[in-house]
Amino acid sequence: MQSAHEAPPRRRSPFVAAFLSLVFPGLGHAYLGAQRRALGFAAPPVLIAALAAGIVVRLDVFELAGLAVQTWFITAVFVINLVALAWRAAAIIDAWRIARWLLAGPAGIGFRGAGRGRGPIGTAAPVAVASLAAVLLVMSVVHVAIARYDLLLSTTTACIFEPDSTDCEAPATASPGTSGEPTDEPTDVVPTPGSTTVGTPVPSVSIPPWNGTDRLNVLLIGADEQGGGHNTDTLIVVSIDPATNQVAMFQLPRDTVDVPIPEGPARRVWGSVYRGKINSWFVQNRQREDLWPGTDQTRGYNALKAVLGELYGIEIKYHVEVNFEGFQQIVDALGGVTINVQVPVVDDAYPAGGGALQRVYIASGMQRMTGAEALVYARSRHGSTDFDRGARQQRVLLSLRQQTDIASILPRIDQLAGALAASVRTDIPRELLPQLLGLAARVDTPDIRSYIFTPPFYQTEIRSDPNHGGQYVIIPKLDRIRAAVRDAFTTDPAIAERREVLAAEGARVHVLNGSGNSGQATSLAAYLEYLGLAASAPGQKPDVTGLAGTTIRVYNGVEASMPVTVATLEALFGVTAELVESAAATADIVVITGEDTPALTPPPAP
Repeated sequence: MQSAHEAPPRRRSPFVAAFLSLVFPGLGHAYLGAQRRALGFAAPPVLIAALAAGIVVRLDVFELAGLAVQTWFITAVFVINLVALAWRAAAIIDAWRIARWLLAGPAGIGFRGAGRGRGPIGTAAPVAVASLAAVLLVMSVVHVAIARYDLLLSTTTACIFEPDSTDCEAPATASPGTSGEPTDEPTDVVPTPGSTTVGTPVPSVSIPPWNGTDRLNVLLIGADEQGGGHNTDTLIVVSIDPATNQVAMFQLPRDTVDVPIPEGPARRVWGSVYRGKINSWFVQNRQREDLWPGTDQTRGYNALKAVLGELYGIEIKYHVEVNFEGFQQIVDALGGVTINVQVPVVDDAYPAGGGALQRVYIASGMQRMTGAEALVYARSRHGSTDFDRGARQQRVLLSLRQQTDIASILPRIDQLAGALAASVRTDIPRELLPQLLGLAARVDTPDIRSYIFTPPFYQTEIRSDPNHGGQYVIIPKLDRIRAAVRDAFTTDPAIAERREVLAAEGARVHVLNGSGNSGQATSLAAYLEYLGLAASAPGQKPDVTGLAGTTIRVYNGVEASMPVTVATLEALFGVTAELVESAAATADIVVITGEDTPALTPPPAP
């Protein structure tokens, strides 16, 4: 008998019933008037969709991205997709068979009897079966696409987060070549104690995972693999204070030498400092299982984190690496990047591959760049300083962070996944990624503090150093670098910004004692150093003495390239600088003290 609370099913088109069930499970049954069965098929998808919507509403795009790379999430998507496929197919077939039965059976028979005696699908007319098959095919296409992208996500994340995976292309390894003046060719290391194991392997140890509250330091690596090498030309440590959401970026130029080596087996082999350029450290250590823990895929990164951690006086937990070719592909996959070019880039000797050179000119202003153009902008080094190059590299990274959104990614998801899988490696635990990306979402990009450790304030530049094979090198001033890293989150932002501007101008300042008061020049030079100037008191006597006020001399037109430095000194001492032309000048600016020069000293170190 028919239920008193349910109307008898209506005779309707089986194709329409199947198609409506394709749109959403249960719609086809509602179309036939089978309300209870419609509710039974529709309720589970509605509840699951509501749950998913609730999760999505509570998370931002960064946290969702972190969730999406978790292994359990990828597995859950696969299982849910398979169950959904079966559920939708059952709803479509059930609605189609009920409609077929109603068309074939006598009118008015109750719905409770509709489920019996309908016969197999194969007994239906070929056209009807074809229509059902077409609906099922359309339905399955969606689930096949979801399964494909789920597999793509699984493969991509495995390549990024599991460096030992055999399914991924590993970074190439080769001994670096030689280098003299600053160039983009591979660099040499002097001397080379050997790159193969000579002792007992170091026991493997695991770095304790980040606890979510301490300052977190992550090493970003840009690797040049041209010619089969693996020079780590871009080294940026991103330091994050989760308590205040402050971020600082510390960048070390690739030509830095004499970087201190931490205690342990490596110091016994290399000495107290690494005399080669820092961009060759990775290759020279990645095969040394007697020096560093890890596998052939991770040991070089562990060595990099250890040596930079020693230089900066911090613990570097994780790393993220992208090679330059992969960077170019990633930018293209994102549809390009818009960068505010603050200073025109002119480079008449940019390496074009195969030993050829090309001229590069990038005008100032807002520029939309392809991956190749962004790479040239980030890597060009002739006609500019290491500070300029480092600032450009950081500007590219921050521009990508600001401009990346889901709408721009989805149309190019295949291209982006391929680029990421082939070129990005990290040892950040997957389970930490949602927390880290959530933290990144709270960071205001304009508030990120940038430190680029270049000469003359942070390093000493030597154009051709006989102690390093006649190469161009820069030697770090450890106290200044470590103080900048230590105080990055405690120094007043305005003071920190002024220091970096003054350091970028790179003025060489000499302080001479013109008053005769003992120690005056030394104390003032220390204070100017605190402000961010590369100042020193060489002990020379000025050509004038017994002065009352302070004298500032600016030599050979540097006021045009160092306006902030000149303005800072003029404001500090309340005088106008004298502009002097002299071929014998050994400094850009000379400050001569007098009786009325204020007694300025830096604050005590914490």
